[in-house]
Amino acid sequence: MISRFKEVFNGEPTIRAMAPGRVNLIGGHTDYNEGFVMPIAIQHNVSILAQPRRDNEIYLHSTNFEQSDSFSLAENIAFVEEKPWSNFIRGVTKGFQKAGWPLRGANLFIDSDVPISAGLASSAAVEMATCIAYQALFDLDVSTMDMIEISLEAENRFVGKNCGPMDQFISALGQPGKALFLDCRNFDYELVSFPSDHYSVVIMNTKVRSNQVVKEYNARRAACREGVTLLKEYLPNIRALRDAGSEQFEKHRHHLPEIIQKRCAHIIYENERVQMFAKALKDENTTLIGQLISASHISLKENYEVSCPELNTMVDIAMGVDGVIGARMTGAGFGGCAIAVVSKGVEEQLKSTVMKQFTETIGHEPEVYFSEASDGARYEILD
Repeated sequence: MISRFKEVFNGEPTIRAMAPGRVNLIGGHTDYNEGFVMPIAIQHNVSILAQPRRDNEIYLHSTNFEQSDSFSLAENIAFVEEKPWSNFIRGVTKGFQKAGWPLRGANLFIDSDVPISAGLASSAAVEMATCIAYQALFDLDVSTMDMIEISLEAENRFVGKNCGPMDQFISALGQPGKALFLDCRNFDYELVSFPSDHYSVVIMNTKVRSNQVVKEYNARRAACREGVTLLKEYLPNIRALRDAGSEQFEKHRHHLPEIIQKRCAHIIYENERVQMFAKALKDENTTLIGQLISASHISLKENYEVSCPELNTMVDIAMGVDGVIGARMTGAGFGGCAIAVVSKGVEEQLKSTVMKQFTETIGHEPEVYFSEASDGARYEILD
C-alpha cells in the first residue's frame, strides 16, 4: 500500500488508519427496531493511508475500484452518483465540518479486504477508518461516540441508507475475544467474552446478491412500523417492537394481519433470543448458544422471509458438519453471507465441506473466510 500511495500521490503517508467489518452473531433486523444485537468485529479491515496537504482539497484513491476522486473543504460537499464509494468519505467529512472540527486538506488512499456487498458492513468500516484518519492526522479530540454518530449520520442522511447503529458501534468498539451486546435504543453496551480459544466464526459468502434488497428491506421496516401502530391500541406504551414482550404479543397478535404478525413475531422473539444469547455466552452454555443461532435463522427464513435458497443451503451444509455449534444467515439477507459459530479446530473441515457441497448444489463456488473477534478502529503513525 505504501508504494502504491507514493505512485498515486507522489509523497509519503504519515498515518495508517484501520477499521473492521463485522458479523452479527444474533439479532437479525432488530437494530432499526430499537432492539438488541450481538456482533463481533472481524479480521477483515478497511485501511486508509493518509497524508496532510497544504490546501483545502481532499484527494481520494480506492484500490478496490481503481478510481480517484477529489473535493474541496471550502465548498459544499455533495453526493456524487458516478463514484458511490466516495460518498461514505464525503459524508464523514461533511459531518466533521458540521460538528465544528477543523479539517485541512489530505490525501487518502483506501484499501479494503472486507468483501463488498456481502453483508459484512464494509461501508461502516470505510466511515470509521475515515474518522480515525482525520482524528490522527489533525490531532483532534474527537470522542468515539462522536465518531459513531458522525458515521451513522453519513450513512443515514448523506448516503441515504436507513440502517441502525450496529455497524458503526462494532467497527469502533470491537475487541479481541469480545462480542458486543448493544441496546440500539439508548446505545448502552457491554463487551461479553467470546473467547478465541473456544470459538471461531466461519463466514460463508454465497456470492449472491438480489437487486430487490433495498425494496424488501424498506418493506420490512414499513411492516414493523405498521405492527407498532396496530399494537398500540392494545399496548399503548410501546413505541417500538422492542417494547412488546412475547407474552403480550401472543395475547394480541390475532388482531394483526398475518404478514404483519410474522414480521413482528420475528423481531419480538429475536430480541429475547439476543438477551438469552448474552447470558448463554457468560454461562459458557454452548448448547444453548447453538440453539439460539439456529432458531434465529429459522425465524429469518420463515417469519421475516429475508433468506434465500443459497443461504438456506449454506446453513444446512454447515449444520451437517461435526463441531459446528450453530449457523444462520447474517446481514440484510436475500444473498450475501451466512455464518457458523464453530468449535476451535473445525474451520478447515467446514470450509472444504462447504466449498464442495455448495458448489455441487448451487452451481458456483462460494467464498469462505475465518475470523475471531477482533480489534475495532485504530491507527498507527508511520515513520
